[in-house]
Amino acid sequence: MSQSAPTREVARRVFASEFNDAGYTFTESDDERAPVYALLPTGESSNRVFFVGTLTEKEDVGEDSEYWRGRIVDPTGTFFVYAGQYQPEAASKLRDLEAPAYVAVVGKPRTYETDDGTVRVSVRPESITEVDAATRDRWVAETATRTIERVAAFDDEGNEYARMAREEYDLDPQTYKAAALSALEDLDEGDGDELAGDAAELAGDAADEDLGDVDPTDPAGTPEP
Repeated sequence: MSQSAPTREVARRVFASEFNDAGYTFTESDDERAPVYALLPTGESSNRVFFVGTLTEKEDVGEDSEYWRGRIVDPTGTFFVYAGQYQPEAASKLRDLEAPAYVAVVGKPRTYETDDGTVRVSVRPESITEVDAATRDRWVAETATRTIERVAAFDDEGNEYARMAREEYDLDPQTYKAAALSALEDLDEGDGDELAGDAAELAGDAADEDLGDVDPTDPAGTPEP
């Protein structure tokens, strides 16, 4: 009997400022192979993320074998990605890229606890693609819209992940809305003014709507580099 292939989780668009606060992880079943989700502070589960930013630094931090660390900056903060022998394509890309470069990354959130109890969040990349400034600007605009949608839906009665976020984090989701709006303003000051204006209008509409029934399978998290 043939078995259907497992469906791939949607890659959530998220800014670095929010992603780095997503230190709580969970599974939704007791199966040892159950997917692990990071809980975004705006009230969403994320097994995969999609982000675009500027690769500013890369370094081989491995001892016995190559293990690449990349520092990727978006308008709100910094993502750290780590790729080694189990992510050969991503590791090869990091090896070959010359910083600075715009890159689109799809990967899985990973957390680890330091000796002082601080939880650090990073990404294990599935793919790293060099892109252009227009792709980066489009990602910023779309991610700002998605972030503001999540904040608008945060207080909806049926939003289970928002309830979980309130229990696990002492964080104000409005902080991430402010970061999203600031990112749009940065676009408006650069070459992406028309794109930023369209996104700001969409984000404003989203903030005024009841978004409790947003489809969790919305392909908006699928990268379009």
